[in-house]
Formats: sequence, C-alpha cells, structure tokens
Amino acid sequence: MKFSVSAVRAILWRSALFALLWWALTDGRADSWGVGAASILAAVSLSLHLLPPVPTYVSRIGLLRFVIFFVDQSLRGGIQVAWFALRPRMDLRPGIHEIPLRLPEGVGRVLLTNTLNLLPGTLSVGLEGNRLCLHVLLDGQTPAEAEVRRAEIRVAHMLGLKLAET
Repeated sequence: MKFSVSAVRAILWRSALFALLWWALTDGRADSWGVGAASILAAVSLSLHLLPPVPTYVSRIGLLRFVIFFVDQSLRGGIQVAWFALRPRMDLRPGIHEIPLRLPEGVGRVLLTNTLNLLPGTLSVGLEGNRLCLHVLLDGQTPAEAEVRRAEIRVAHMLGLKLAET
C-alpha cells in the first residue's frame, strides 16, 4: 500500500495529536500505553476514514495576514459585545443574508464559515452549494456581504485558492 506525502503527514500529525490527548487523559501514566496504542491506532484510522487528508498549501504571508485580520476582527467583536452589554437599550436588528461564495468547495469554504462564526455579529447558519446563509445582528448597519468578501479574500490568499467570478 502506497501513501502520498500528505497522507503520511496527516497520519503523523494525527497520531501525535491523539497520543498527546491520551497522555493528558491518563495523566501520563506509563501503564496505560498498551491500551493507549491500540486506541490511538483506532482513532487515527477512523479519522482518516471520516476526514481523508487532502494536499493543502498554506502561504506563510497569507497566514500572517489572516491571523492579523482575525485578531483585529475578534477584538472588534469583543468591544461590540461589551458595548451591547453596557448599553441599557440594545439596538439589535437581526437578519438573514444569502451570500454566494467565490471560494471553491473544500477546506477553504469550511474555514471561511467557521471564521465568520467567530467574527463580530455574524453566524453561519447554512452552507448549500456555493450559497452561504448568514445570520447578522445589525442588519442594515453592517455590510454583511462586504465583510464576507474580506474574510473570503484572506482565506483564499492563505490557502492559495482562486476565487470564482460572481
């Protein structure tokens, strides 16, 4: 049986992750590693079946830009939540937007939807085909599609993906 480089990398990373998890769950007890080795092997095998490895390119500069964008947006989100908590009257106007995505199917879309969940005032509630259903807290006050586009560009640059035309 031949394994690709990305498969070997995935096996090694997942094995290390599950071994670390086992070590943490058993308080590092040496007498638990017999069962632990079998459990780790089963966990790695199952994870490879459920989430097969795919070759993924990550640009270092793209990753740095994404992290800066994400930290900036997270800080803004924290300030927004604090502002809402301190105001006696909240001016929330929730809404749902359906936004066509330009990222290709795969890890980029998944990363984008999960990132949007952590950004200020947004929650991804559905992803069907290339359409994202996004819940926003301040409908009309924040340009939801523009915010999605900004995040989409950061993810695309980080993963070296081409955005489709809309």
